[in-house]
Amino acid sequence: MDDHQAVNALVRRCVAGDAAAWQEIVQQYHRRIYNICYRFSGSPDDASDLTQEVFIKVYRTLSSFDGTRAAFMTWVTTVTRNLLVDHFRKGKYDRITDSLEATPGNQEDGLTVGEQLEDHSPSPEEQVQSQQTRKMVQTALQQLSPELREAVILRDLQDMDYKEIALVLKIPEGTVKSRINRGRTELARLLQRNYRQVI
Repeated sequence: MDDHQAVNALVRRCVAGDAAAWQEIVQQYHRRIYNICYRFSGSPDDASDLTQEVFIKVYRTLSSFDGTRAAFMTWVTTVTRNLLVDHFRKGKYDRITDSLEATPGNQEDGLTVGEQLEDHSPSPEEQVQSQQTRKMVQTALQQLSPELREAVILRDLQDMDYKEIALVLKIPEGTVKSRINRGRTELARLLQRNYRQVI
């Protein structure tokens, strides 16, 4: 049984009421969904809340998944994207101001969110550089329009192909490619302007 069939079987078990199957789905897809939510919102707390909302939505609509029409990951990403767009449209995430420089509760002597991010790089220099790069990219991502941001996130950070992204965003592949190119160009411009760093 290939991955596609295995996931479809897992979904069928879950729809039939198998709690262990649901647990397996959550474990398999949690990290990827959280990453999409985090890249879109820029806040670990918001990303956690949004990830929970996505899983609630996935659970409620699981019976509508059709394995003959799309891969499960494409379907889950579509559900995630739709939920993020809804939140964005409500204005809740219009301008995320939480910075990686902020401390929880704005405590003066507390660790910043950026300092709390765990990084398993071998050397302290690499850790600092990696952290600075992530911070710079995340800050620049937040400055892109939602349309360009989601296209870049799905392609470059989630490794989805153009066809999958077109399905998720419900736009033609040509538009996907155009948004990704424009998003990458804008991201590079922002990074170069803001940080004098060419990517």
